[in-house]
Amino acid sequence: MILILDFGSQYTQLIARRIREEKVYCELYPGNKPIKSFSGFEGLKGIILSGGYESVYSKNASWPDPKVWELGIPILGICYGMQLIAEHLGGKVAPSKCREFGLASVNVKYDCFLFNGLSSKETLWMSHGDKLLKIPKGFRVIAKSDNSPYAAIENAAKNIYGVQFHPEVKHSVNGRKILKNFIFKICGSERDWTIKSYIVDEVKRVQEQVGKSKVLCALSGGIDSSVAAVMLYKAIGKRLICVYVDHGLQKLGETERVRKVFGKIFGKNLIIVNAKKIFLSKLKSVTEPEQKRKIIGHTFIEIFDKEAKKLKGIDFLLQGTIYPDIIESISIKGAKSPIKSHHNVGGLPEKMKMKLVEPLKFLFKDEVRVLGRELGIPAEIIDRQPFPGPGLAVRTLGEITEEKLNILKEADNIVTEEIKRAKLYEKIWQSFAVILPVKTVGVMGDARTYEYVIAVRAVNSEDAMTADWVKLPYELLGKISSRIINEVKGVNRVVYDISNKPPATIEWE
Repeated sequence: MILILDFGSQYTQLIARRIREEKVYCELYPGNKPIKSFSGFEGLKGIILSGGYESVYSKNASWPDPKVWELGIPILGICYGMQLIAEHLGGKVAPSKCREFGLASVNVKYDCFLFNGLSSKETLWMSHGDKLLKIPKGFRVIAKSDNSPYAAIENAAKNIYGVQFHPEVKHSVNGRKILKNFIFKICGSERDWTIKSYIVDEVKRVQEQVGKSKVLCALSGGIDSSVAAVMLYKAIGKRLICVYVDHGLQKLGETERVRKVFGKIFGKNLIIVNAKKIFLSKLKSVTEPEQKRKIIGHTFIEIFDKEAKKLKGIDFLLQGTIYPDIIESISIKGAKSPIKSHHNVGGLPEKMKMKLVEPLKFLFKDEVRVLGRELGIPAEIIDRQPFPGPGLAVRTLGEITEEKLNILKEADNIVTEEIKRAKLYEKIWQSFAVILPVKTVGVMGDARTYEYVIAVRAVNSEDAMTADWVKLPYELLGKISSRIINEVKGVNRVVYDISNKPPATIEWE
């Protein structure tokens, strides 16, 4: 496997994606994680130090465990990671008079393993305000640009490499080839990781973890929890009990769909709990997004604890946590601040009575879909667009009320219907409606109205870590707007969100 140490770059997750695409297993950890936490990994072939937003010469700079340099395995530093290498081994990093953000023409030496098969001049993506002034002893320059005389360095004897650019982003024309050269030619990795092998390994791991105990599944009907449930069913059979909590924050008609689809699969082991009043009462007057998520997470666990007591012998809780959930919730001193907590990561109480089972926690969303197909889950579940764990709570800005939820459900249903009618549903990562905590003046039937605003959001993404807004046809946007305003009582204005991630997130909260 390849180990990636994350120092806060917005592109770090893309490194993992690119490596997984080459059928090589990798994991991503906070940059300052102690070496003892991962030194026992079997088959560790190389380490990648990611980019970051800090300066290596600052007092608060994030550094890897010093023992990383003593492992004797290949190391690749990207941007901030290269600067860490240089500073640690005797080089010098300083602020650059001319910062580089965007595409740059880079001259590379192709007589080295890292750039094998590349042209002498490559177009690569730069994103840095600091640069190397001096390289460490034993290193040589293998690439340079007009603004970066040390755009890439290597010490072939020690198998340590550094690049100032970001090979992981799609804008770097031959960036993938550079990463492939590192993981195969330098690290000697093999293409031996597949979803099939993941299923075999994970089923075995779950069986060892759970033993003969029963597992309670937090089934939401979405892709992640559905795939996690079928995965566990494959591992432990009828010792899996699925609980679907009807918290009132689902899409229109979702409870009925869950009962129809999963009732056939799990039979009597599917329990539906009506908890609408409980959730709404606990969320009353709450407007802060993080507080909403924490309340929802805690309430879920409270309900599962109660169900476990009724059933007896429940020692484990199954959750459909996926890798982006964990990555976005990371928070380590001096390295990275969390973007937002996820109900199945940051919303759990410290003294939870059940132990967690998370068979998808090292998979990206598209990998979960592939896993689901491999497990034989129907396309109507696997091909659904992602839906947030906290449900419509994070799409109801401001205070959550039953009135606003009903308005949002109807508006969101119209968005889905029209997107499907336009045959765009499978081509779009996510498309949905958001109700804003403001009202605006309108005119209907010559009368003044003062009603809610609905925002429509549609994005495309590979893994939920970055996303681009979708340029929906004007005719489609017009139809969606017209239907919502005419059919949903309480709405007189519709707007379209044209923000990318980053700087925005996919969800509004």
